[in-house]
Amino acid sequence: MLDLLIIGGGPIGIACGLRAQKAGLSFVIVEKGCLVNSLYNYPATMTFFSTSEKLEIGGIPFVTINNKPTRAEALEYYRRVATSNHLPIHLFEEVTAVTRENDIYTVVTTKNTYQAKHIIISTGFYDIAVNLDIPGEDLPKVKHYYKDPHFFAMQKVAVVGSSNSAIDVALETYRKGADVTLIVRGEEISHRVKYWVRPDIINRIKEGSIKACLNSNLVAIREHEVDIETPEGIITIPNDFVMAMTGYKPNFDQLKKWGLLLSDDKFIPEYNPETMETNLPGLYLAGVVCGGLDTHLWFIENSRIHADMIIDNIVVKQLIK
Repeated sequence: MLDLLIIGGGPIGIACGLRAQKAGLSFVIVEKGCLVNSLYNYPATMTFFSTSEKLEIGGIPFVTINNKPTRAEALEYYRRVATSNHLPIHLFEEVTAVTRENDIYTVVTTKNTYQAKHIIISTGFYDIAVNLDIPGEDLPKVKHYYKDPHFFAMQKVAVVGSSNSAIDVALETYRKGADVTLIVRGEEISHRVKYWVRPDIINRIKEGSIKACLNSNLVAIREHEVDIETPEGIITIPNDFVMAMTGYKPNFDQLKKWGLLLSDDKFIPEYNPETMETNLPGLYLAGVVCGGLDTHLWFIENSRIHADMIIDNIVVKQLIK
């Protein structure tokens, strides 16, 4: 019998593990992919918006060469944190069922069955892409994840979106020789774009190096072309690849299956903001999963505190018992 089972081996799951270890709780972290799986799937050349100290967990210094850490530096940091503290992390082990009986949770995974008094869900949001829901979206040339720009050299690429991921894709593929068209639903590039990147994309658009369709929507995809709805009407352009950087979302079906209550509009889970406990006693949320569809609400830097809030509440409960 475990005091705690943590679902999700990302930065916040690891932070919860560090705090549980410090409190003397028996626990296991289960992760369906590799360690910090979401970060691993970020673009290879990605640089964080946050400074390294804001990405630190467990009070362990995150030392980087530059002020803004890269994906590679973050992977190294979180791996060293996990291994040097000997955290019990079970990787490539997906949770398939969570049930509760007599105040005890039974968690079934693809490899084991656990029983725990408490559960923390810190599963993030990067596993399920938000679809465009348009004809042709299922074609192999349509991609929701991006790794490296070289693949798109000398290709005609349509990039959908105006936030950080879309702008990074547009600029990086352009600089590797792609013919880039940026399709933006709004009237301008999002102000959420990293402050040192936004002037770059605006200038590339002004000089015509990257074509931009503002107030526009991609409405159809075919093997060699796409249709874009613009203020002037539908235009058709040649196309080799579509990078649909339309965002991602938590696995809401899984959360509902496990018994969590979600709001009707943005699928925000019900939880106590002072303890992070959900409608299910002893089951807590940590990290970006708390925001429902609003995945811009929680980040590593502002959800690290969830670990302290949750473990403090668990310890108090155990003292009362």
